[in-house]
Amino acid sequence: MWLGLAFLSAFFLGCYDINKKMSVHNNAVIPVLFLNTFFCTLFLLPLYLLSRLDSSLVENTIFFVPTVDFEAHLYIILKSLIVLSSWIFGYFAVKHLPLTITGPINATRPVMTLVGALLIFGERLNFYQWIGVLLTIVSFFLLSATGKKEGINFRQNKWIFFIFIAAILGAASGLYDKYLMQRISSTSVQFWYNLYQCIMMFVILIILWYPKRKNTTAFSWKWSIILVSLFLTIADFVYFYALTDPDAMISIVSMVRRSSVVVSFIGGIFFFHEKNLKGKAIDLILIIIGMFFLYLGTK
Repeated sequence: MWLGLAFLSAFFLGCYDINKKMSVHNNAVIPVLFLNTFFCTLFLLPLYLLSRLDSSLVENTIFFVPTVDFEAHLYIILKSLIVLSSWIFGYFAVKHLPLTITGPINATRPVMTLVGALLIFGERLNFYQWIGVLLTIVSFFLLSATGKKEGINFRQNKWIFFIFIAAILGAASGLYDKYLMQRISSTSVQFWYNLYQCIMMFVILIILWYPKRKNTTAFSWKWSIILVSLFLTIADFVYFYALTDPDAMISIVSMVRRSSVVVSFIGGIFFFHEKNLKGKAIDLILIIIGMFFLYLGTK
């Protein structure tokens, strides 16, 4: 079941990537990110209130949000800091880079998670799973060559550096998720970490962006901002629930989630009319084949 949930999460994550690109295009990044955290919290608030006011309606279901102790809140705050840092770097990168570049780079994030899973959790991959991992690594080098055709130098472009930092922090978050979901309710983690992120982003908005707003890219409201939060909330909800399964392997779940690049790649073609699709398509095909081998390895 956890593998199927991982693929479902990947689909919604791809929809999230498309709308994220729409939201930050010619738009101020920090207000968009704040609204993202605000709406994510708002979407989960009914579950929290229902769990407090009339828990009988949701108790013993995946929608129940149990109370957590002070120590758990400290763990969740750390989760919020890691994710928010990843988002800040990632959103700026997505604003300045083609979606058909950022998507596949994010798809290499599970390779980092894999190394951590092997070292920290003692996870072991079989022959088919290793093939999937190696295909993902090869696809990245092909992507680097394709990016140069668009004038994107992977060594000198700071936005490439940003997306790499975002990927590293995202991998760290994935490993931390495996730890948290085995100890704290997934719905509690999701609600509180979104709330803490919203508070943090509000502080950043007021201190860093608002005083300089007239000298930077102007903010404009886009309906895609709500869709960003909606798709991310669903993707995370399914993903967190998958990790509550004791048999779930974070190395595989993270790899499968990055198959969202298939959805974002299609979005890059139809919504943003991005170029050099032939070379990127080869990279995409390798990722799909890699996902197929990962699927074979978990059967």
